[in-house]
Amino acid sequence: MDTPRLHPDTIAAVRDRADIVDIVSEHVVLKKQGKDYTGLCPFHDDKSPSFSVSPGKQFYYCFSCGAGGNAFKFMMELGKRPFTEVVLDLAKRYQVPVQTLEPSKRQALQQQLTLREQIYEIVAVTARFYEHALLSPDGEAALQYLLGKRGLSPEIIQQFQLGYAPGGWQTLYGYLVDQKRFPVALVEKAGLIVPRTSGSGYYDRFRNRLMIPILDVRGRVIGFGGRALSDDDKPKYLNSPDTELFDKGKTLFGLDKAREAISKTDCAVVVEGYFDVIALHGAGITSAVASLGTALNAAQVRQLLRYTDSKQVVLNFDADAAGVKAAKRAIGEVADMAYRGDVQLRVLNIPDGKDPDEYLQLHAPQDYQDLLDHAPLWLDWQIQQIIAGRDLRQADQFQQTAQQLVNLLSDIANADTRTYYVRHCAELFSNGDARLVPLLAENLMVQVRRQRRSPAGEPTPKTLVFSQTSTLEAAEAMLLQVFIHAAEARDAVATALEERDLHFSYSHHRTLWREIMAWQLTPGEVRPPLLDWLRDRVNESPALAQTQHLYYLDETHRRAVLRAPLVIRAAIACIEQAFCEKRYRTLLEKWGASDCTASPETHAQYQAQIYAEKRRIAVLEKERQTTFEDLAKLPWVGET
Repeated sequence: MDTPRLHPDTIAAVRDRADIVDIVSEHVVLKKQGKDYTGLCPFHDDKSPSFSVSPGKQFYYCFSCGAGGNAFKFMMELGKRPFTEVVLDLAKRYQVPVQTLEPSKRQALQQQLTLREQIYEIVAVTARFYEHALLSPDGEAALQYLLGKRGLSPEIIQQFQLGYAPGGWQTLYGYLVDQKRFPVALVEKAGLIVPRTSGSGYYDRFRNRLMIPILDVRGRVIGFGGRALSDDDKPKYLNSPDTELFDKGKTLFGLDKAREAISKTDCAVVVEGYFDVIALHGAGITSAVASLGTALNAAQVRQLLRYTDSKQVVLNFDADAAGVKAAKRAIGEVADMAYRGDVQLRVLNIPDGKDPDEYLQLHAPQDYQDLLDHAPLWLDWQIQQIIAGRDLRQADQFQQTAQQLVNLLSDIANADTRTYYVRHCAELFSNGDARLVPLLAENLMVQVRRQRRSPAGEPTPKTLVFSQTSTLEAAEAMLLQVFIHAAEARDAVATALEERDLHFSYSHHRTLWREIMAWQLTPGEVRPPLLDWLRDRVNESPALAQTQHLYYLDETHRRAVLRAPLVIRAAIACIEQAFCEKRYRTLLEKWGASDCTASPETHAQYQAQIYAEKRRIAVLEKERQTTFEDLAKLPWVGET
């Protein structure tokens, strides 16, 4: 169908009805600031909130990139979509009747727009059918399950419109198609019936199941969840498929009932299952919602953030292995938002591995509320998960745990928060020995800073200078390249390595250095130039073949070689620092494994050596960074 020309009255009606805060908050986490809202601009790489939305003016503006406009403009720019398509989308959303200027196209367009309304009617009628079936003799077992095993009151059963899908293959089909005369194609589009794989005809998707209607945020039924009443029926839970109305990745069960409570308590609670939500609402904790069989995603979290000014979201998943895995997946989905502070994320694991429904059957609602109030921040929970079950007295477990914590803490943007958690982790590592905390904290902070300077996959001044994959490998490569191409600097390279008792860590670099030493030992009158010597031997071993790129200079590295003293100083400091850090880790392992009571002298000796290595590392770090800063000022850095 060609795109119709919309009547100006329709455009004006949609413009009047659309709420720009509602629309923008689906894509941007907004924070209230006076009368307006602020957030990170979606149109450029915004590092600090420069994007402002005015509900009074129904206008957005970015003070950084200059993007601005109304709700129409926002959706057009964000999705690269045409004006008419955006207006039609908003008309559906805000239920604005659509008029077009071409009468011939009006009927086709109206059919397209009313398809959704017809499906809304079908699922609403179906929800009432299931409710009625629950109260019929056929639904007695399902009703007793709700009243008895689940302990739900008739009021909660009615509030959540719970029902029962009879066990026949075509019970619902007969009701909707034969009695109500709904077109079979639309009933199928609603996800309620399934075509038979052999022969013709359809059968009911849900049979002999306890039915839980899923509502959108406006309180309209859009789909269903069905729980099996028999252990023989698989799966235990069956959801509606994605339809014109229902997208489980964009839907939160119970949000229609929870949004007011979320605003009032300034906190949203996300649980795993339908009955967790229903049980919490029945206990008066009405800020609970659930995702629908998929990991909680960023779009769902942004839905919740519209209703809480402080952006507090508590994940209360089961404490078993599956629940912990689900919590970690959810954190992974929204970690970037949490690190930026766009969401204040907390994680609650109920003691004894219970889910909220089970817990509330044995405890008072206030007990659950107390657990919510004391739920740890997601970072604290992550740290607990990393340390759980680890014996930090074992060197290998200590090192693995430390690396995982460094990975976690290095992404914290706020320096004060980062310092707090580094200190906290050092206290956990100290096993109650307060004397060790400063040393452990210093070590962790050095590693965190190093990781922040060299995030995976992102070039830094160090890697730009050396054009290699790791700082140590790059330092060794540039030192060798200087030796090969700058004859006047060869003595300085050899002397620096000898005086500091350093050697090459990478095997291909060690092989190349042995060839260079062999060339030096060859009498001067018979040996060829070094480059010719190396090129003649490049195919003698795979290790030498790995180094042949060092035999050639592009413009950047030619300029580097001309600044040999500066490059040598940087490379030597880097290589020595790597050796010091290796010795430091070995000493730390020995110190952690030693018994300070049985051998206090050895324990003290290790501690003194550790401090000495730390002091030397600090000196080298300063020297290396100063040199890198000098190199970064050179015009050739980053030109390749």
